[in-house]
Amino acid sequence: MTFPEVNLRAFTQNIFLAMGCSDAHAKLAADVLIRSDMRGIDSHGVARLSGYVRLWEKKRINATPNIRIVHETPTTATVDGDAGLGLVVAPFAMQIAIEKAEKYGSGWVAVRNSNHFGISGYHALMAVERNMIGYAMTNASPLVAPTFSNERMLGTNPMCYAFPAGKYPPVVVDMATSAAANGKLEIAQRAGKPVPEGWIQDTHGDFTTDPHALKKGGSLLPLGSDREHGSHKGFGLSATVDILSAVLSGANYGPWVPPFVSFLEPPADPVGLGIGHFLGAMRVDGFRPVDEFKANMDIWIQRFKDANRIDPDQPVIIPGEPELEAEADRAINGIPLVDAVVTDLDELAKRFGIAQLS
Repeated sequence: MTFPEVNLRAFTQNIFLAMGCSDAHAKLAADVLIRSDMRGIDSHGVARLSGYVRLWEKKRINATPNIRIVHETPTTATVDGDAGLGLVVAPFAMQIAIEKAEKYGSGWVAVRNSNHFGISGYHALMAVERNMIGYAMTNASPLVAPTFSNERMLGTNPMCYAFPAGKYPPVVVDMATSAAANGKLEIAQRAGKPVPEGWIQDTHGDFTTDPHALKKGGSLLPLGSDREHGSHKGFGLSATVDILSAVLSGANYGPWVPPFVSFLEPPADPVGLGIGHFLGAMRVDGFRPVDEFKANMDIWIQRFKDANRIDPDQPVIIPGEPELEAEADRAINGIPLVDAVVTDLDELAKRFGIAQLS
């Protein structure tokens, strides 16, 4: 089924209001989720809404957090999210990074005591709107085994770098540091389809295409899948995200990161508070005039778009282009949701006594 953006946005905002969020927080949280759906990242949009509700019901999400700075220098800060929605905490932290960058050239904020923050690209693009380069990353529930292990030690730990351009849209490198995001497994599960080999391993450390393998004790694989294909590089990227997001901020890291699913309890021996994020903003004009940079970004983009093609019908894709194409299409045709997600959302509507989508 397909739904207009405005309808899905209003529905999502009403769910957050029903949880007790303020008008401003409900509007912002809904915007993060709807922007994900609009950009075609269905795994992190309203399909996640019931997950946030269940965490709130378990009292693991605080709908009225006192988000605050607990440590600060002119160019850096550490923010405590007070167990709030990461959808709200991360933009708060990025705004601090932007304000510091405006004054000093760059700003860097580590976050502890937060929750799942949606897509990294949402937060990084906040900086691009101010002619800055944006950075956003977060650690996540341990589902990924490091190279040569079958133990879940790291999350999918996404990172995003966003760069402004001139006549072209921003270049947005938004990716998980695992071979695939967990949300893609969830999509495959709903569709009843196998996943590509190299995404996941079973309890013995062997490749499997079973999308339910995690529930059977398996683990996701780092970017690269195995040592021969560079999984040590994906492991290294994921480790970087974990350290910057959590070891630096005082959040939980590695296998101590609390799970997103509500039916699993957080570890009984935490090493920090909640999950962690790391956000940054750098002024382009701290290095060269903005117009010069954007002109050269346009040249960079055009040259890569003009690269020789292996298949004449398949052009080189600039990072961020698929999301922009999805956004343009969905602005006209609406946001498609699979039946399982619609059913899930209708159940939320019944629970809170608001109008159903379908």
